[in-house]
Amino acid sequence: MRSIWKGALTFGLVNVPVKVYAATEDHDVPLHQVHNKDGGRIRYQRKCEVCGEVVAYADIDRAYDDGDRTVVLTDEDLKALPSERSREIDVVEFVPTEQVDPITFDKAYYLEPDSKSPKAYVLLRETLQRTDRTAIVRFSLRQKTRLAALRVRGDVLMLQTLLWADEVREVSFPSLEDAPKVSKKELDMSASLVDSYSGDFEPDEFVDEYQKELRTLIDAKLEKGDAIDTEATFGEETEEEGGEVIDLMEALRASVEKSRQKREAG
Repeated sequence: MRSIWKGALTFGLVNVPVKVYAATEDHDVPLHQVHNKDGGRIRYQRKCEVCGEVVAYADIDRAYDDGDRTVVLTDEDLKALPSERSREIDVVEFVPTEQVDPITFDKAYYLEPDSKSPKAYVLLRETLQRTDRTAIVRFSLRQKTRLAALRVRGDVLMLQTLLWADEVREVSFPSLEDAPKVSKKELDMSASLVDSYSGDFEPDEFVDEYQKELRTLIDAKLEKGDAIDTEATFGEETEEEGGEVIDLMEALRASVEKSRQKREAG
């Protein structure tokens, strides 16, 4: 891995030099667009609407238009912002972990100690674990001020950037205003269904079926060309059971029984 940012975690007078690494990566099969008529590659060009020239990315500035005037902002202008010059990840407060709503989670980053002695890093890590707290931090990265949750994963500190409060939509569905009451029998049967599916979450047990099937399709077309038999490649498609539930209790009972049979067979 290559670090994308270097700075220091600060809380009180404690300074923890760190390197920041992206914690996740995309596993999707890379695809590009082509013309369906002749297979030609589709490419996008950045053209200036004034002179018509194709403009290199290095020669592009940003601008703000208020409807009457346009202000051009160069890279030098943006780099001059005080928050952009800062290389600190500033701890704002330590909060109970359960107060951080997962809906606000955005991108994840690993932090590596960047000093001769990682003692301050280890101290902060152990303190977060012992107190069951999450540190709310503020820092600047890639021309944006970020709010993030600093937490522990294994023996590593990690940042989980957070959406700002006004980026999370409030919701109220009219269909739930006069929702029907649920009986105790339905709750008990539903709880039984949950129990029949209960287990420990093991991420490695799950795979991205779409990407797996896409890779199979690509391999088949590389081997046999366009005249492939998709039924032979993937097997005959079967219809899934579904549709509107008429009798909720009966559907719950059938689901519990199906889950039981599946576990016994496995």
